[in-house]
Amino acid sequence: MIDNTIEAEGLIQQYKKGPRAVDGVDLFVSSGEIFGFLGPNGAGKSTTVHMLTTLLPPTDGTGRVAGYDIVKEGPKVRSVIGAALQEAALDPLLTGREHLKLQAALQAVPRAERTPRSEELLYRVGLREAADRKVRTYSGGMKRRLDLALALIHRPRVLFLDEPTTGLDVQSRAALWVEVERLAKEDGVTVFLTTQYLEEADVLSDRIAIIDKGKIVAEGTPSALKSQIGQPTVEARPVDAADCAGVASAFGRFGELVPSADGVVAVRLGSSDIGLADLVRALDAESLKIENLQLHQPSLDDVFLAKTGRSLEGASQEESEEEEGDAAEAA
Repeated sequence: MIDNTIEAEGLIQQYKKGPRAVDGVDLFVSSGEIFGFLGPNGAGKSTTVHMLTTLLPPTDGTGRVAGYDIVKEGPKVRSVIGAALQEAALDPLLTGREHLKLQAALQAVPRAERTPRSEELLYRVGLREAADRKVRTYSGGMKRRLDLALALIHRPRVLFLDEPTTGLDVQSRAALWVEVERLAKEDGVTVFLTTQYLEEADVLSDRIAIIDKGKIVAEGTPSALKSQIGQPTVEARPVDAADCAGVASAFGRFGELVPSADGVVAVRLGSSDIGLADLVRALDAESLKIENLQLHQPSLDDVFLAKTGRSLEGASQEESEEEEGDAAEAA
């Protein structure tokens, strides 16, 4: 069986003038898995990616990508990975098609395969009609999609995507999600995804790790992480505000009443076996009429807040990750 896994054990990046950017990270990503890597700016996401892609040697610890040691077997690692990092290295004077053909040559793709592979990728990332335009005329979303195509030209076994959709419009982001899912599910590519968008991590990732101040503070499937925060909350607004006490009494049998807005009664359910139907039946039994009833599931934002003490959603989208100065600091 082909090894497309990613492993890290005790991975450390210590800069000469500053704290540890990455402080003992342990990870294992299975073949064909989409692994979401979340964290606020400066948490160590991009530094971890740079070490795993051999762009930055670790201060300590070990890592293996597709079975190859990231320190001792750098060329082999680079031969089996694709990487679309935050800054796309594109020549504004070349066309999209010219970029792909150049990248195919640099990656030693057989000459006979270069043109058909380029055309296939232009179609897959939605750039076929713009293929002969110079990149300087491309929008930010088009450049991101071209960068993804360049990362895929040599059919990598492992793909690293470092905040690939930051700054993209909704349509471009959705198109990239579709392609990432297809790569993992149909082609068996292992995807290591860092992102600032919790919805993106929730939708795409088979598993998620949250890094904060260089350390992994949570890891698991999205549903497992959300279940750690607690059970869903149900909110009800009675037609008659005077019925709030009766609704509270009915809801109190199903869990813990929690603070809510005026005229609204909220309960955090005590068990995953309780559903909306149970609460509706209890309200009907008391002849209580409800204007609005809502179920609120715990979100990844709740998980992030609980694990790091801050919210990721709505964080600055400026590309100010800690990778700035990586090479200079490590030198």
